[in-house]
This record gives sequence, C-alpha cells and structure tokens, in this order.
Amino acid sequence: MVARSLFLHLRPNRVEEFTRIIEQEVIPMIRGLKGFQDKIVLVTAGGLEAIGLSFWDRKEDADAYGRGKFRQVVKALAMVVEGTPRVETREVSNSTFHKIPDHAAVEGRRLFDPARLVNAGHPHVVR
Repeated sequence: MVARSLFLHLRPNRVEEFTRIIEQEVIPMIRGLKGFQDKIVLVTAGGLEAIGLSFWDRKEDADAYGRGKFRQVVKALAMVVEGTPRVETREVSNSTFHKIPDHAAVEGRRLFDPARLVNAGHPHVVR
C-alpha cells in the first residue's frame, strides 16, 4: 500500500469552501478509481495549510491517478489554493486502520529498510 501526500497552501478564509470541494467534488471523483483505498485531509488550525493523504493498493495505481484525475482535482481546488501543490508518494509501513501486508511478502522485499535511508544520505539517520 502507498500513500500519496498532497501539500497545499490555502487562500485566507477559504477552509470551509476547501472542505466542501473535497467532500462534494474530489472524493466522489477518486472513489471509484482502481486501487483507491481512502482519503484523509488535514488542515492547520490557522487554516492556511492542508495535507491530503490518499491511500492506494499499489504505487502504479497512485501514479495512474497522478497522470489522470489528479489534474481535475487541482483544477477543482484552484479557487481555494495558492501556488503549486507539492506531491510525495511513499510506502505505508504501519497503520491501525488499514490492513498492511506482511513486510516480507510485499514484492519480496521489506517496506522499511533502514539501510536504504543510510545509503540515501537521509538527514535523520545517524551513521
């Protein structure tokens, strides 16, 4: 399972409209897509930043969304978002809500491998 993170800067005083668009336009738009599992949206207390997390069965499903419907999502949010959204896709290693496959069973490799962080020069890994 992978999570696609969307980082957004919201226009001032637009949180209510933003949440309405997510609920009434974005979620129905992506709900039936292949591999889609869930959508969670977080908004800062001041209402100027938001993070949208979408969960997908496979990276290929998330990538297909990114090449297709995602453009419509960005267009639907254009009136409430400032700047260009930033997107990151990562493997899900743990969840209390979603059933995550055994780490060893996923494509014959571990989802979380500390050696990958060290080898990639990750800033939070002490060598």
